[in-house]
Amino acid sequence: MECDFSSVGDLEQFTSVPPGRHFCEVAEVRVSERPDGSQRWALRWHVAAGPLAGRLAAWDGLNFNERGLPRVKFVLGRLGFPVEGALRVEPRDLEGARAWVTVKHEEYLDPGTQERRLVPKVAFAGYERHDARSAPDPADAPF
Repeated sequence: MECDFSSVGDLEQFTSVPPGRHFCEVAEVRVSERPDGSQRWALRWHVAAGPLAGRLAAWDGLNFNERGLPRVKFVLGRLGFPVEGALRVEPRDLEGARAWVTVKHEEYLDPGTQERRLVPKVAFAGYERHDARSAPDPADAPF
């Protein structure tokens, strides 16, 4: 087999957990403003239990604009917030929240460096509510 790698870019990998369902906790919420003036909350999820505990699972974003509110409602509901009516929530209210999170790996081309990167993402509807009955048993860890 002969291969010419002169035009093949490197793939940077920024993943620390395998794809799949992980019991996670919100470690940080970063707030930014979107071009339309609405807020975007970036959630940093860490694995909360088992042999991968403490590792970065993925980042996910909540967009508080008209288009993003259905997903915000979905995610906040999965985190145990009451979403039947009006709700006042601050970024700090999400820190420490736990859920089952489905992580996928996604490849993209960095526009600045033209390098391909593999990054962890939360699947669009990749949240399941955590309760005492669904907490992981360390003996069931896949690793």
